[in-house]
Amino acid sequence: MRWLLFIGLLFIELLGSTMTFAEQETVNTPNNFDKIEQYEQELGELYRESLEQTGTAKNILDMQMLKKNESIRDELAKLISDRTADTTPTIIKFVKGQVKYLNQADDFLSNSITKQQQKFDQSNQEQKLILQKSMHETTRFYHRILNEQWTNYQWLNQLGVPDKKQEAELVNTIKHRLDFVSATLSFNSQQESMLAKQSKSAAEGEKSSLQLQLILLQRQVSSDIDGLQSLVDLANKMNIDTTDYTRQLFESTGNLTNELLNFKVIVSILSTWMTEVRDWLLDNTPQALFKIFIFLLIVFIFKLLKNITRRVISKAVSSPTLRMSQLMKDFFISISGNAVFAVGLLIALSQIGLDLTPILTGFGVAGVIIGFALQDTLSNFASGMMLLIYRPFDVDDFVEAGGTSGKVSHMSLVSTTIKTFDNQILIVPNSKIWGDTIKNITHERVRRVDMVFGIGYSDDVEKTERVLHDIITEHPMVLRSPEATIKLHTLNTSSVDFIVRPWVKTEDYWDVYWDITREVKMRFDREGISIPFPQQDVHIHTVNNEK
Repeated sequence: MRWLLFIGLLFIELLGSTMTFAEQETVNTPNNFDKIEQYEQELGELYRESLEQTGTAKNILDMQMLKKNESIRDELAKLISDRTADTTPTIIKFVKGQVKYLNQADDFLSNSITKQQQKFDQSNQEQKLILQKSMHETTRFYHRILNEQWTNYQWLNQLGVPDKKQEAELVNTIKHRLDFVSATLSFNSQQESMLAKQSKSAAEGEKSSLQLQLILLQRQVSSDIDGLQSLVDLANKMNIDTTDYTRQLFESTGNLTNELLNFKVIVSILSTWMTEVRDWLLDNTPQALFKIFIFLLIVFIFKLLKNITRRVISKAVSSPTLRMSQLMKDFFISISGNAVFAVGLLIALSQIGLDLTPILTGFGVAGVIIGFALQDTLSNFASGMMLLIYRPFDVDDFVEAGGTSGKVSHMSLVSTTIKTFDNQILIVPNSKIWGDTIKNITHERVRRVDMVFGIGYSDDVEKTERVLHDIITEHPMVLRSPEATIKLHTLNTSSVDFIVRPWVKTEDYWDVYWDITREVKMRFDREGISIPFPQQDVHIHTVNNEK
């Protein structure tokens, strides 16, 4: 904080030169001049006390000195506002003293910033972190001195003694300072962006050094933004065109300020964006078109490979020696084609410069999240895999499963589509099917038709057996092997029951069932064999009560 020591010396010098002016006017404006005199004495005492302090205590005294100078300038502003013809000469001398003091402070701080920058450039990374804060504070105070100097020149204009030469020099100083800080901000922002990209892809051994450099640049960019903002605020007071600088601040921070409502600023931002888009298109369009061409070419090639793979797998799984279910065939055909296309898509994305690492990582994280969100679906998927492995039924089988019955028309790893006998479509989750009893009616090629026929107790049993045997033998769809079963089965309450169990092809089941049932009724009628039905005899007993 050497610059504050120098500022303190200037305050004491200024105090001595202005005491005489204050004493001459205490008769007319005792309150204001007495206050300024008192503040300057207190300022001198703070300076002498700060010479004996170090560290935090010294920083506190330095801040008190700055606040005391603000109080002096506040009182001086009141004097100018309430000036009279008698006090004006003294106020002019006082203001010119401030101008002289701030010019000296300006020169000192400029040299101090230059020396600090030289020391900063020669230091290592750890030392730079320490020096950076001091440089930032010195720069902020320098910009504050420039702002107060401009206020001094405005006071002189109000007092009727303008100093146009020094005012013009200050305007030029601000313009050069704006250009310098703007260029510094642009350079440091570019360096920060490049270093951030390098640190992401750097090896573990280099990351610590790069991250330290990145922290330095981030602090420097923040300091540059703060400095440019204070200079833009001052330049607006001087009626300097700050359109480009305001645009740069918006692009660097993204903060919306009142200055952005200025038409020139809006035009400048849009113009810059259009220029950047045009330059990007000019620089990258050929390369981008080539990458798009490569991307589409790879996708097209792998789409062809996908179709070829599906055909090859389809032929492979259709081999009769494998005896795969239709579900398993569809699964292998689908998964092979999609896997080939997915690999091709990843290759195509990598060719256009897309980093696949975060994408694959994102898939992993997304998979965990989706897994928790879709537990029921995953349960259906797992059940579909079990159905695929154990193959309890296949497409076109008639089944009773999951509380439904019908023909299996479609199967996937999540659900099974069943068409009922009355032509309704039922989509049943695989978890419900796998968790219940599965009855596959058409799994075997041969089925037995179980029928029961009853005759009366007065009918001829042997004749009935011959008739039933003739009916079964004569039917063309009944298989000779295995042999049909025709037996007297039960002596029921009102009938003598025969079981008739012929064997047929699975697809002939219902035709045989209906044909034999019809033929039994017709033959029994012709042969005089009765088919009993439940009946009850009611006997009424009459009791004579006459005596």
